[in-house]
Amino acid sequence: MPPSTSSDLTLSVNGEKYTLTVDHRTTLLDALRERLDMTGTKKGCDQGQCGACTVLVDGRRSVSCLQLAVAAEGREITTIEGVAEGGELHPVQQAFLDLDGYQCGYCTPGQICSAIAVLEEHAAGWPSAATGDVRPEAGPPPLTPEEIRERMSGNLCRCGAYVSIVQAVARAAEAKEAAA
Repeated sequence: MPPSTSSDLTLSVNGEKYTLTVDHRTTLLDALRERLDMTGTKKGCDQGQCGACTVLVDGRRSVSCLQLAVAAEGREITTIEGVAEGGELHPVQQAFLDLDGYQCGYCTPGQICSAIAVLEEHAAGWPSAATGDVRPEAGPPPLTPEEIRERMSGNLCRCGAYVSIVQAVARAAEAKEAAA
């Protein structure tokens, strides 16, 4: 008997458990969009180059078009549909809305998920290619526009809303700092 080409798996998405049978080759993106009807996550290039499909996996950003669904079992997946809490927009979502960090909106879900992870990475002291002093004792670098642009560079906006996106991430960082 030939080996099976599908598996039953349980995905934890936005705090809910979903059990489904998927072909082993099914990407997380396709499982989310086609099987779980979570269409906020967008399919852009399907090659991991544009960032439109960015979701959070265990709090870290992941381009879901390159991750197999079977590899996401047992991990907490957060899509754009799950970042708001209790009817309140996430501070990054609110900043994108306030500062027009979108134009057509197609890349916006991936941009927002990536920005949420950027703020966590920055707070944890992770350096970027734009970070001047990468010594751990230096602490998090200032979140300058250059830092934000570098950290968000995996997410493309074909409309060119980059100025507003950088401003929105900076405002969300300020809101996060003020809340702490």
